Amino acid sequence: MKKNIKYFVLAAGLMIFTACDDFLDTESPSKQTSETVFNNEGMTRSAIMGVYSQLNVTNVYGQKMSVNWQGNSDIEFASGFASSDALKTASGDTPAQNFWDNSNNTTTVWTDLFKLAELGSTAVEGIRNSNLIKTKPAVMKRYLGEALVMRSLAYFELARRWGDVPFRSETSSSDLKNVYMNKISRDSIYNVIIADMEEAIEYLPYIGSVADYTVERVSKGFAKGLLARIALFAGGWSLRDGNQFPDKSNVEEYSGNLPGMEAMGGYYVGRPKNWKDYYKIAEQQCAELLSDPENPHGLDPDFSNIWKTVCGLGVNPHGENLFECANGVGQNGDIGTLMGSPQDGDLGWGNRGSFGGSYASTNAYYFYSFSENDKRRDTAVTWTKFGKNSDNGNTIEEYITNNPLSLNFAKWNFFWTSDQYRAICLTATSRVPTGINWILMRYSDIYLMFAEARYNLEGNKSSVNSVCGLSAAAALEKVRERAFGAGSPEITNYDSDFMEAIMHERAWEFGCEGIRKLDLVRWGMLDKKIEDMKEALVKMLDGTNDFRIFDKTYVAGQLPTTVYYKYTDETYFEGRPPLDLGDTYNARLIDRSSANFYTNIAGGNPDPNIYREKEWFPLAYWHTEANYENENTNAIEYYCRILICASGLRASYNYDTLFSQLKYGNLIKSRYENYKVGSGGGNGVCNYRHLYAIYYEDITKSKGFLKNSYGY
Repeated sequence: MKKNIKYFVLAAGLMIFTACDDFLDTESPSKQTSETVFNNEGMTRSAIMGVYSQLNVTNVYGQKMSVNWQGNSDIEFASGFASSDALKTASGDTPAQNFWDNSNNTTTVWTDLFKLAELGSTAVEGIRNSNLIKTKPAVMKRYLGEALVMRSLAYFELARRWGDVPFRSETSSSDLKNVYMNKISRDSIYNVIIADMEEAIEYLPYIGSVADYTVERVSKGFAKGLLARIALFAGGWSLRDGNQFPDKSNVEEYSGNLPGMEAMGGYYVGRPKNWKDYYKIAEQQCAELLSDPENPHGLDPDFSNIWKTVCGLGVNPHGENLFECANGVGQNGDIGTLMGSPQDGDLGWGNRGSFGGSYASTNAYYFYSFSENDKRRDTAVTWTKFGKNSDNGNTIEEYITNNPLSLNFAKWNFFWTSDQYRAICLTATSRVPTGINWILMRYSDIYLMFAEARYNLEGNKSSVNSVCGLSAAAALEKVRERAFGAGSPEITNYDSDFMEAIMHERAWEFGCEGIRKLDLVRWGMLDKKIEDMKEALVKMLDGTNDFRIFDKTYVAGQLPTTVYYKYTDETYFEGRPPLDLGDTYNARLIDRSSANFYTNIAGGNPDPNIYREKEWFPLAYWHTEANYENENTNAIEYYCRILICASGLRASYNYDTLFSQLKYGNLIKSRYENYKVGSGGGNGVCNYRHLYAIYYEDITKSKGFLKNSYGY
């Protein structure tokens, strides 16, 4: 049963926005309305629900931040590996997520986040100035805590995606005297919202301790986790504008030797010199949550159950989820339709459901980063598809695909959705909002943030925190225990470089949850890890080189040329009748453990009566050298699409060394150099350009206060 509270707005209150010359395009309500609203408990609650309703609009967590803006990282990609033409367009998610954003790009505007901040500020200001805060402090302070968190969340997203932005902690004045303003340093923004978060935590209850405080409302557990996340970003690396903010007295400039991090044109990668102070905040908040006997959260022992539950609109029974952005079936939310376990588009109900799109997709690199025994793998990523299998007479069934550049995340599955959603799909004529909640934070993140902060502060993985009694290693291994099962030797078998082990674990745990790209940014590893991915993928396709993925080395020839697999007796439908498929179908699920994904079976199909087979790469794309040397083959094109991926991130690229290692490197180089974003590639302005451009209309309306940076 769907558990979401009803996010609704107060008609005369917080969600009224009228035409305005304000470059943030956000007007606060009148003083009279504010006084009326926040001196009435019921109206205050309605106003707070109005703030929540801004979370699930398209340009916040309704679509952009939950789906489109995940790419590109080393494991997540915006609509897959794009062609050169797709990257050159001036607008759209594909160029932006390849770090070719543009000030004309309507898909990366910040207006809705500033609206969220303004709504939060209106609520904060109204509650602080109300009489009810004195007469009903327990209730009103809880509302104040929620408003502070949501305003902080808005500015947190703005700072980590756009960098230095305009900031104010009060509402817009009617005479607009506080509306037009310059950017301020992200460091200053982080310091303010950290203080607000610390205040909010004191007011908030845990989920379930007060009526109506469910996973869809901001609670103490989420607030402590969000504060830890903010603190890690505040102490982390990012690209900085040394032209507008030349004072480096409090900033440590990156001094390593990674080519994608070099300073250029006044732009440099830096972090606060007191970064450890922020890591201490993160460690403390996580430790307190982990040790609090009143904490209602825990790890779901079954990783796949997290996703089956949320897809079915249920409540996780173990309190795994700290906060979910509430959506309504048929009303809002593209969670699942734009990513997830895929279906063929020519199924009648599949067209209406549009489930399992590739707006956020992955590749063979991510799949082969997993250990074969990791229970998360088949929930995190899949080679399978449901639909008409051309290899088996177009029987409708689950079958295996073989495109190494196009895999789907499998955390969202049509067959796990609610009967309500599936019924709507039967009569719908277009894509149906799934109503699946977006999980903004899970409990495993608390363990892994604690492990990261503890290790970086102490310099070793075994030092025990006195508050929660855990070491960094113990916290990491708690998450790995679920992944491999109690007693598995894999639990303690991770990279000897503990920070690398944390990076790997977070990738395996949080794929397609809007976390990975921004994690890599704050570690100063976004460019490095993307280039690692590119090199491994082209060598995987080449078939003649050893290659490394995370903590694993694959030997040339180790991967199969053909994958063999069989079916189980388990069905997709779990006892429920299928939708009208209209044709012969096979509802059995593939036995993924039967597939030889990691080994090459030289003797051929073990039993043709039982095992299906699928030609694997690189054999699937070339069978003879003569065919491979044809520049029109998919193989050459795939190499080039890999190499131009994320090519706006650096100022320039040189792959000559890599080309020299490939069997057909000269052919690939010749094609690559014909790409307009190839032939040296790069943005030509700066390195580590992960931040978005400010939309040109916001620049125009700012009356000269704002200007773009980083070559935009």
